[in-house]
Amino acid sequence: MGKISEKSLTDVMKERHSVRKYDPNFTISEQEIKDIIKDAASAPSSSNLQPWRFIVIQDQETKKELRTIAYNQEQVETASAVVAVLGDKEMYKSTEKVYQDAYVAGFMDKGSMEQLIANANRTYTNAPEEVRKNIATFDAGLISMQLMLIAKERGYDTVPMAGFDKQKFIERFNVSERYFPILLLPIGKAAAPAHNTTRLPLEDIIIQSV
Repeated sequence: MGKISEKSLTDVMKERHSVRKYDPNFTISEQEIKDIIKDAASAPSSSNLQPWRFIVIQDQETKKELRTIAYNQEQVETASAVVAVLGDKEMYKSTEKVYQDAYVAGFMDKGSMEQLIANANRTYTNAPEEVRKNIATFDAGLISMQLMLIAKERGYDTVPMAGFDKQKFIERFNVSERYFPILLLPIGKAAAPAHNTTRLPLEDIIIQSV
């Protein structure tokens, strides 16, 4: 199990880099991958519907297959695990469970629960599929960033990958029509340092301050 760092969040953020060379002999337990995902699931989401799902890939032969789907990018095969992040375009189907759980936990009264369920069902069921996919993609980005930071805090490295054949992925992993693949996230131990990068200066990225 990776040792959780005592460094500040700012330090972890600065030390996180996209790593593409991994030690193929290094392993992370399935339980620790689950722990990382569980911690990352505190990420915010639209109406708290949590429209993200994951496929965890650790089997070596499966990773070799995935490498062909990912345009032969070696990190898919050499990382300890690959977490595929999927979006849930029918997130409204989780509405009652989400709000009933919050009610049972004592976070809201019954009237508030019923009102929130009605509002969410009306909003999301009537939204076009493309709108719902955009919402799920945005929310998946929030949890993916948390996954990367939590992994780094535990001493592991990651690289977010949007470059893979999504249709072939759907076919290989029998992804239902409800979900759609967004990115692959290899997690492991770096075998070589990441490339240094620069960032645009602050005056270029703040376009207004009023």
